[in-house]
Amino acid sequence: MNRLITALNFLGVFALAVLCMIQWQANSQIDAQLGHVNQIRLDQAAKLTEQDATLNQNSSDLTDLRQRLSLSGSDLKEAGDKITAANQQRDEMAAQRDQLKAALDKWVAACAARDQDLKQAAEQIQKLTADRDQAIQKFNDLADKYNGVVKQLNDARGKS
Repeated sequence: MNRLITALNFLGVFALAVLCMIQWQANSQIDAQLGHVNQIRLDQAAKLTEQDATLNQNSSDLTDLRQRLSLSGSDLKEAGDKITAANQQRDEMAAQRDQLKAALDKWVAACAARDQDLKQAAEQIQKLTADRDQAIQKFNDLADKYNGVVKQLNDARGKS
C-alpha cells in the first residue's frame, strides 16, 4: 500500500508537474501576448499623441488661415472700393477731358474765325488804303491841274 500511495503520489506529482508546465506555457504565451498588446497600446498612444499634436497644429493653422482670410476679405473689399473710386475718378476725368476737348475745338474754331475776320479786315484795309491813295493821287492831280489853270489865268491876266 505504501508503494501504491508512493506511486500514486509520484503520478500526482508528475501530473502536477505536467499541469504546471502546461500552465507555465499558457502563462508565457499570455505574457508574450500581453507584452505585444502593451507594445501596440504604447504605439497607439504615441500615434494618438502625435495625432493630437497634429490636430492642435492644424487647428492653430486653421485659425491663422481664418484670420488671414478675414483680413484678405477686408483688404479685397478695400481694394474694390479703391478701384471703384479710381474708376469713378477716371470717368469724371474723361468727362472733363471731353469737355476740355470740346472747349478747345470751340476755341480753335473761334480763333480760325477771328483769323479769317482779321484777314478780311486786312484785305479791306489794304483795299481802302489803295482807294485812299488813288483818291489822294486824283486830288493831287486835280490840285496840280487847278494850280496850272490858276497860273495860266494869272499869267493871262498879267499879260493883259
